Amino acid sequence: MKFTFTCKKINLNNSVKEYAEKKIGKLDRYFQEDAEAFVTFAVEKKNRCVVELTIRSANGTLFRAQEEDPDGDMRGAIDAVVNFIERRIRKNKTRLAKNLRAEALAPEVPEFEVVEDAEYEVVRTKRFSVKPMTTEEAILQMNLLDHSFYVFRSVDSGVVCVVYRRNNGGYGLIEAVE
Repeated sequence: MKFTFTCKKINLNNSVKEYAEKKIGKLDRYFQEDAEAFVTFAVEKKNRCVVELTIRSANGTLFRAQEEDPDGDMRGAIDAVVNFIERRIRKNKTRLAKNLRAEALAPEVPEFEVVEDAEYEVVRTKRFSVKPMTTEEAILQMNLLDHSFYVFRSVDSGVVCVVYRRNNGGYGLIEAVE
C-alpha cells in the first residue's frame, strides 16, 4: 500500500506516521492489488485529534472515514478510523465482489477549484467523469464514501442520475430528462 500523509495545524514525528502505516497496512489484505492510502492528521479546537483516511483501491473503489479522539491521542484516532474502514469493508465485502464492476466503480479524482459569485458563494467546484452503473452499485458506492448523494450514469437508460439518502430512511433516485 502506498501512503500519502498530510498534516494540518500539527507537526508529527515519524513514530506516529510509522504507527499509522502499520495499522492501515493491515487493511491491505482486503485488496487484490496495490491500494493508495491518503491520511490527513489535524488538531482542532480543544486539542481534538482528527484523522481522515481515504483508501483508493487499484480498481477505483474509494473508502473514506474520519474519526477524532477528544482526549488528544492521535494513535486513538488512527485506531478508530482503521476500525471503521475495516468494518465497512467486511460488511460490504460480498456485495462488492458480487455487484461492482471494475469499469463502473468510482469517478476519477476530482479537481478542486474555488469560484466566487457576488450573490451566492461557491466555495468548491468538483469535476469528475460520470461512470455507467446500476442504481444499486451507485447506492453502494455512496455508502462506501459516506456521502448523502452520488451522481452516476444509468446503465439502463444512459442518462445522468443522482441517488440520495432520504431523511426518513431509504434512498431516492433523480433521473435527468433529455
